[in-house]
Amino acid sequence: MAHIIAEPCIGTKDTACVEVCPVDCIHPTKGDATHPGAAQLYIDPDTCIDCGLCVDECPVQAIYPQEDLPAEWTKYIQINADYFKNKK
Repeated sequence: MAHIIAEPCIGTKDTACVEVCPVDCIHPTKGDATHPGAAQLYIDPDTCIDCGLCVDECPVQAIYPQEDLPAEWTKYIQINADYFKNKK
């Protein structure tokens, strides 16, 4: 199971979570050309190792283990996956 970035990240895009990710699965980073235009950050479900380090670093509490994602934000499972599907 991967972690999911949900609605609270929209417009915030704080990259503290990127700094602690040991597998570089959170994008776009501040150095990415797409960062300024992105609505939020995303976690690659195929790369995430479910370590949970990003959860405590998120200042807006937008990151959840998929099984703990609030029901009203389940659409973000697909939103995160779709972001990376277009990148591969």
